[in-house]
Amino acid sequence: EVQLVESGGGLEQPGGSLKLSCAASGFTFHLSAITWVRQAPGKDAEWVSVITGNGLRTLYADSVKGRFSASRDNANNMAYLQLNNLTTEDTAMYYCARDCVGASCTTRGQGVQVTVSS
Repeated sequence: EVQLVESGGGLEQPGGSLKLSCAASGFTFHLSAITWVRQAPGKDAEWVSVITGNGLRTLYADSVKGRFSASRDNANNMAYLQLNNLTTEDTAMYYCARDCVGASCTTRGQGVQVTVSS
């Protein structure tokens, strides 16, 4: 069974940082790109980032470029999203996912809440 489990969300002040983790199982992790998607209340899901299976290439949405950084540890089937210089606009549920076309993915985790507020 394919599973993706996110952790590391929480409440942070504007300008702060958080690191999200995604534990993967049930598939050949190093062969799969991992996508991060977020969804704010009342809004459509937004594609945030993707990292290739070998970790050598990452892409980011313009809204997070220069502030967020994706990485992965294939030895431990883990993916990460470092969120820096957070703004209130980053408040959303964040999901790690695979097999995505944009923000539409066949498999994603249960999500983790990130709230940015002073």
